[in-house]
Amino acid sequence: MLGHQHTVHQHHFGWDNSLQPVMEVEPGTVVEFDVVDASGGQLHRQSTTADVGSLDFTHLNPVSGPVFIKGAKPGDVLEVEILDFGPAAWGWTAIIPGFGLLADEFPEPYLKIWDLSDGRAEFLPGIEIPIKPFPGTIGVALPEPGLHSIVPPRQNGGNMDIRHLTRGARLLLPVWVDGALFSVGDTHAAQGDGEVCGTAIESPMTIAVRFHLHKSLNFAEPRYILSGPPTPEADAQGYYVTTGYAPDLLEAARKSVRYQIEHLQASAGLSREDAYALASVAVDLRISEVVDAPNWLVSAFLPQAIFRRDS
Repeated sequence: MLGHQHTVHQHHFGWDNSLQPVMEVEPGTVVEFDVVDASGGQLHRQSTTADVGSLDFTHLNPVSGPVFIKGAKPGDVLEVEILDFGPAAWGWTAIIPGFGLLADEFPEPYLKIWDLSDGRAEFLPGIEIPIKPFPGTIGVALPEPGLHSIVPPRQNGGNMDIRHLTRGARLLLPVWVDGALFSVGDTHAAQGDGEVCGTAIESPMTIAVRFHLHKSLNFAEPRYILSGPPTPEADAQGYYVTTGYAPDLLEAARKSVRYQIEHLQASAGLSREDAYALASVAVDLRISEVVDAPNWLVSAFLPQAIFRRDS
């Protein structure tokens, strides 16, 4: 990791602006966060599918923090510059009953444990996912009092699962309370845009960020700036793309993923569950159009680079 001035180990569940900060820092400070995986430590390297069915949902998606940034006031914007990630030794991907884009079609639990210790993420022989770490959940405290679920994204950031918030990205968060009260968690080793089965390659790791403060910008919702092309690791060998249309964008997305699962079953010999999990960590959903009523179109991009040609 980069040299840092502070390390955060404490974590919490849910957004609550009454939480006491673990530290106060000046803008410009680098802070390293020690992040617990999205299961809150309930899953481990030796976990089995049975463990997925017994997860305590009140202890999912912990975030490390909060950190008070001196001088931050409502109406300001906190810029979070993502600097580096500590090593990810292992991870997991699960199908959790009742959760995910196609939850009604996948009622049984599923678990894939990944060995990431050699810097590779092999799904099955011949299928390897590029490791590209990022925090799935990142944000500041909400203005409303009380405890708020960390599961959905909100105006404070939250569980956005934006896989492009990796090294070099700059996230711009509107500040809602004094000090911003920044927290981060849910680190992923890799994910496709959409995280369609509900999980990515969930992995504990550290993340180092630098804080910058912009006064009186009054953003309504988060924005971010990327330092280069978003997917160079996947673009070189092209894509196999399935499309889905519907008068509802969510249903169009469901159809495009369903067709991609069918393709992976036919072309790679995967089980339907493996295909769904692979789509969650590798396939990117893109809105192709939202203007030609009554139907909208969503495309599901499968990068061909994940398939090793020498196998």
